[in-house]
Amino acid sequence: QVQLVESGGGLVQPGGSLRLSCAASGISFNIYTMGWYRQSPGKQRELVALITKAGSTNYSDSVKGRFTISRDNAKNMVYLQMNSLKPEDTAVYYCNAQRPSWPWVWGQGTQVTVSS
Repeated sequence: QVQLVESGGGLVQPGGSLRLSCAASGISFNIYTMGWYRQSPGKQRELVALITKAGSTNYSDSVKGRFTISRDNAKNMVYLQMNSLKPEDTAVYYCNAQRPSWPWVWGQGTQVTVSS
């Protein structure tokens, strides 16, 4: 059974940090590009960061320099370190696995709320 399970969301003050984790199972993890997306109420889901099987990364302009995506292929895990959080980072964050010509896989999401 293919499954992505996120953890690590929560409430944090502006300027704070959170680390999201995503555990993957049922897929050949090391051949997938892994990513984090987010969705705020009334907005479309948007890309936050991607990391390829080779470790190359790509970030949205809104998080570049503040967020870091990483992966551990031995543990089938992908992480998102979020620093200098802003209220506009508030969203449900989704883990994603993608590879050419295969359906994308999504986690259930984890809520991140940045508020004082």
